[in-house]
Amino acid sequence: MDDNRLYYSSMSLLSNKIHQFILKMKNLALLFIWLPVCILVMIPQANAQNADEILLKDFRPKSIYKIPRTEVQRAKFPVIDVHSHTYAGSLEEVEVWVDRMDMINIDRTVILTNAVYDRLDSLMQVYGAFPDHFEVWCGLDVTDYQDPGYADRAIEELERCHEMGGMGIGELSDKGWGVRSGGASSDLPHFDDPALKPVFQRAGELGMPVNIHVADPIWMYEPMDSTNDGLMTAWRWRLDNREDIKSHAEMMQVLENAVRDNSNTTFIVVHYANLTYDLEQLGRMLDNYPNLYADISARYSEISNIPRFVKAFFEQYQDRLLYGTDLGYSLGMYQTTFRILETEDEHFYNHNVFPRHWGLNGLGLSDEVLEKVYGKNANNLFERLRSN
Repeated sequence: MDDNRLYYSSMSLLSNKIHQFILKMKNLALLFIWLPVCILVMIPQANAQNADEILLKDFRPKSIYKIPRTEVQRAKFPVIDVHSHTYAGSLEEVEVWVDRMDMINIDRTVILTNAVYDRLDSLMQVYGAFPDHFEVWCGLDVTDYQDPGYADRAIEELERCHEMGGMGIGELSDKGWGVRSGGASSDLPHFDDPALKPVFQRAGELGMPVNIHVADPIWMYEPMDSTNDGLMTAWRWRLDNREDIKSHAEMMQVLENAVRDNSNTTFIVVHYANLTYDLEQLGRMLDNYPNLYADISARYSEISNIPRFVKAFFEQYQDRLLYGTDLGYSLGMYQTTFRILETEDEHFYNHNVFPRHWGLNGLGLSDEVLEKVYGKNANNLFERLRSN
């Protein structure tokens, strides 16, 4: 009897332990089942952002609209990019660029070096190896522009550039503190300074158009507060806190003075003269000065958020606008510019190239306008200047 009691007691204890083990295994199994679910539920909470803490510079919206999307792999008509720079630093990189241009229907690219003397010579060697694809434009020597012999010295270097194959001048930039070119960075003239007049006149005689950057977008001059709808990039390039420069309006007057006083010289003002906020003002200058053209480079986000107004502007001034990029040479960049010009797509983004909070919209330009802006206008202008 004692042996039986001991036997049954042992079996009961063993049974209890087995039961406890099974319960543990069941709980562990449930843990493995529910733990991933709990993690998945918790992850969005962990990654959730407090809207009060999101910085404007980190704002990268994604369009959720289910609307037509058009992929434009290649420009519809041959392109002359009148505004690019020395983004490729070696022959190998230039070869990649050339292949890319051929792929997407870009016939020629203007390389605005803003360089003189030895620096110009070195760039001529790199890009001059591909004369069918690149035009190299030079800068101006503006150092010591107040010296009595300045004009002769600057013209001599300009003529040397022309003899080397330099087709134009630029990009000369004056954001309000004077023309920066050829390495000069202080004591600088503005475009309408009398010292530059004989140099610009000689450029006109040589058939060399002058590419100029006047001011910056108006948002850079406005107060950096919650009312500034260009604040995302205006803060980085702000000019509202500078007292040593001319205002945006004063720089528009400088531009008009220079174009008016050098009527035999062709000027290409970049970025719509930084008048994307007031294209009617640019239109009045185009109406008044036949020697003025405007390139459309690097302002695609600024104009594609008002597509109907801009399309009407393109139609009205279709003979005076020139395609440009000023944004490197990536395929995505080129194809986004084509999409903006060619399609009627709405509300899309390319934050890698256009880091704005404004959605991009296509202009849907007609074939007639598109062909002119892409390359026909530039080709006609260059042929006319170089045949004189």
